[in-house]
Amino acid sequence: MDGQDTKFNYKIIVAAMVAVIMGILIAFYYSYAQSRSEITFLEQEKELLVKDLTLMKTNVDRLSALNEVNEIELESSKYRVQELIDSVGRLNFTVEKLREYKTELRRLEAKNDSLKLKNNFLRYNNMLLTDKYKKAKKEVEQLRGKSLTLAEAEALQRQKINELNKELKLKNYLSLQNTEVSGFRLRSGKPIITNKASIIEKLRGCVTVVADINEMNTQKVIYYQFLGPNMQVVEDNANTISVNGNVYSKRLEFLFTGEDTQVCNFITLPQGSLEEGTYRLNIFENERLLSYSEFELK
Repeated sequence: MDGQDTKFNYKIIVAAMVAVIMGILIAFYYSYAQSRSEITFLEQEKELLVKDLTLMKTNVDRLSALNEVNEIELESSKYRVQELIDSVGRLNFTVEKLREYKTELRRLEAKNDSLKLKNNFLRYNNMLLTDKYKKAKKEVEQLRGKSLTLAEAEALQRQKINELNKELKLKNYLSLQNTEVSGFRLRSGKPIITNKASIIEKLRGCVTVVADINEMNTQKVIYYQFLGPNMQVVEDNANTISVNGNVYSKRLEFLFTGEDTQVCNFITLPQGSLEEGTYRLNIFENERLLSYSEFELK
């Protein structure tokens, strides 16, 4: 009986040991499976984290290449991103470390977004400055063109003035004296002198050309310019004469014998077209004022 009891006890002990070993194996298997699952999860997260960090590093490098944001901020971001990439590459991950680095990644992403906003703002400002520069350049070119046009006009004007001065030096002008002006109204076709502005129909101007034997038997042209109280040119039968931009009331052509010669002529205007005030007769030869006389109309 003792032998059988001993043998039975031995079997119980062996069975218990097998059960313990099986339990240990089962526990080890589940622990191993859980560890493999956690390792697989951490490796996947590690790959995603490395991918995000690499993408962020690329963005930071691109901003650095554009040289459009603060260099100190860029260098700081580049250093921190590289530091995280290096750390991820050599660390044995845990869930706590993963959470820590994910938090750091989110912080860097926010900073990277801030850098992008700054970069976009700078690019927008650069675009505005470029537009302003192009506009200013266009205005400068237009001003240069106008300046050249004005310079050419001034040069042409100076040339005309020089030519006119040369002509004035070479030309002998008439000498005039005793310039007189009279107003007339018509009664039965006969002219009657008057100084009443409202009834005048004609204005006559007379002047004496002083003798000059050097100009004997030459054809001369002079211009009458009647000016009203407001300095407007009084028209002859609603007509005026324009010569080189100067406006005259009438053109007179006569043969100068070289002796004292009185030249008289008149302009015709509608009755009632004149107003009271001081009038003036200017007499020109080749744009040069030779004589004038003022007269009053009541």
